[in-house]
Amino acid sequence: MILFTPFYSFSQRGTDTEGSKVRFHHEVPDQPYMPPPAGPGSIATRIKSAGFTMVQVNVDASRQNIVGDAANEPSMTIDPLDPNHIVIGWRQFDNVYSNFRQAGFGYSTDGGQTWTFPGAINPGVFRSDPVLDCDSSGNFYYNSLTLDAGNYFCKVFKSDNGGAAWNTGTDAHGGDKQWMTIDRSGGAGTGNIYSDWNSIFSSCQPGSFTRSTDDGGTFGDCTELPGNPYWGTMAVGNSGEVYLTGWSDIFGLIVLKSTCAQYADSIPVWDLSMANLDGQVIYGQLVNPLGLSGQISISVDRSTGPAHDNVYLLSSVQRFSVNDSADVMFTRSIDGGLTWSVPVRVNDDAGTGSYQWFGTMSVAPNGRIDATWLDTRDSPPDSLFSALYYSYSLNQGISWSANRKLSPLFSSRIGWPQQAKMGDYVSMTSDNDKAYLAWTNTLNGEQDVYFSAITPSTTGITAKQADGSGIHISAYPCPFSDHTTIDYYLPEGDFITLSLIDICGRKVKTIVSGYQDMGTHQVSLSCAGIPRGYYFFRIESRSQSSNVGAVKID
Repeated sequence: MILFTPFYSFSQRGTDTEGSKVRFHHEVPDQPYMPPPAGPGSIATRIKSAGFTMVQVNVDASRQNIVGDAANEPSMTIDPLDPNHIVIGWRQFDNVYSNFRQAGFGYSTDGGQTWTFPGAINPGVFRSDPVLDCDSSGNFYYNSLTLDAGNYFCKVFKSDNGGAAWNTGTDAHGGDKQWMTIDRSGGAGTGNIYSDWNSIFSSCQPGSFTRSTDDGGTFGDCTELPGNPYWGTMAVGNSGEVYLTGWSDIFGLIVLKSTCAQYADSIPVWDLSMANLDGQVIYGQLVNPLGLSGQISISVDRSTGPAHDNVYLLSSVQRFSVNDSADVMFTRSIDGGLTWSVPVRVNDDAGTGSYQWFGTMSVAPNGRIDATWLDTRDSPPDSLFSALYYSYSLNQGISWSANRKLSPLFSSRIGWPQQAKMGDYVSMTSDNDKAYLAWTNTLNGEQDVYFSAITPSTTGITAKQADGSGIHISAYPCPFSDHTTIDYYLPEGDFITLSLIDICGRKVKTIVSGYQDMGTHQVSLSCAGIPRGYYFFRIESRSQSSNVGAVKID
């Protein structure tokens, strides 16, 4: 007999004034709506390099950055009939001086190269926790949480024109931190919409699961879920079986599976299995003080061959076996979720002092598993700057590619809309060629939503090198056609000159000149006036001269 005891963590929970009732992290509308501040826009951040693009989504009609607003917690879906049609929904804060949020959305008709941001689905109505998906016919659905008289309710809005307009929405019961997935398996349940949420804040306790079997026209009665999971996601298998995952206070990390939920006349029955990521999803870390370190991703392998029907789990977790606040961990099941493999760490940084948070996963039709996360490993000392990182697996998650840094460093602790968080999750999907990510960063000095396309074979830093002196340097993006960000480390303080050198050894540009302390430094380099080609960085000090790192300008 195995005895399961609840796992409580003060990083995740608190108590009320009487100390008798635990309260989970949840949405609270505690500030009034504030209109956008008046003023002109600014240049929207856009990065394009070999294997990586990043395009801002929450832009004005002139595709400029909207100054003074905030956008976070994006969810994305792509039309399976026309991948040029993409919709992203997010928590939209029209003014950073209020944490009143709405159901923001944007759409693209050119594969994410440009975006239109019409505003909110319900302007002036408090909405949060956006979750999007689409059906096999290319209809888009937007699940959104609101409160009415202190009770949590969800509506599911539908768009049949690529996300340009939405209907008035269908009541879908619900509760805090809901999730949604749609069956595109081609089986009996095709078109079914499934949703679950945190039962503690359910509109229909003790139920925390519902479904629509009529294309979102109505949602059935709530039913209970064994183990009461929360902070997880959902997936539909190749035969229409429904998987959902989350953390259970009774069992720990669990996966629920129903083979009968796809049938409209059935009452869903669930099998429960316990998985292990050597850690727990947590709330309240320094990089995201009032948010999660991420949610638990679950995906099913749809490729042909031996990996078909594999089930995968990935999440950023606070480790049990080592003292690490946040690692990206992965496990798989090769028997339909009955048993799970020993967990594997995806991030390859040395030591345990960095945060790898917002870990997210998607699986391509050919079976490639893509993973992204935010990572503080390159942050200067005594700061918590993050960069976007990426890795992929071609062998069912047994091993992972060398981690690739995709973005410049940014602070997750600026641009807060009176709410100290960047949301609780990001969103990713994959095809055979690329991974597509909807995520948040603060490269504009505020929280904004971005769409990124990542090519596995060429992504990341190609100019990263260290010499025997301990000096090392990296540039990203690389190659670049506009500007690149240079990170470099000095093993001791000194007067240095950082220069760009051509292949003949001639100095093309002095980038930095002066005294700098020991440690990590960062500078931006524009290619304006510099011919295309290959170059080197040279760092000269009073005692030595080192050529470190190569870079290409396209």
